[in-house]
Amino acid sequence: MLILFYKPYGVLCQFSGDTPNLSEFIPIAGVYPAGRLDKDSEGLLLLTDDGRLQDRLAHPKHGHTKTYWVQVDGAVTDSAIQTLKTGVLLNDGPAVAVDCSRIDPPEIDPRNPPIRVRQQIPTSWLRLTLDEGRNRQVRRMTAAVGFPTLRLIRVAHSDYTLDDLDVGAYRVLDGTRVESAHANTKHPRHRRHVRRR
Repeated sequence: MLILFYKPYGVLCQFSGDTPNLSEFIPIAGVYPAGRLDKDSEGLLLLTDDGRLQDRLAHPKHGHTKTYWVQVDGAVTDSAIQTLKTGVLLNDGPAVAVDCSRIDPPEIDPRNPPIRVRQQIPTSWLRLTLDEGRNRQVRRMTAAVGFPTLRLIRVAHSDYTLDDLDVGAYRVLDGTRVESAHANTKHPRHRRHVRRR
């Protein structure tokens, strides 16, 4: 079984302990996250009850890409984007974006609570893809080039995307449908998420 979940801001990637956590959104026993999103991040989280699939999706050795929409503080420069693609040095080693580009603000709902906004200071949006997932890596990378992250939304993990999921909603894929979705998933679109059919 594979579950695609649109994790809201502020939700912890665990089923017990501090709240809010996954148990408030996914009433399915025996599934665990394949990778994580920190409390301050939003977007696609994959969960499974299959240990081998969990390892295949989560472990960096398998080279799965993860794509994010990143709202940063300031008018991001071409040189900062290029530096993210050539690599920045973090305290746990170099980090390189597989791809990074400036995008128009996506048509998504405002965050609750809203991001901090500074008067007369613009913000920018990036589409950034990584093939690893170190702790708070995107945030540390954008800070390293002078543009702190204000909002972070994972829109794709491997070939799985948010597609038409609402914030806080999930979709269960069985073994057959997982293969079908893996082969045919479209890229995320810059539009407001619509209700699941």
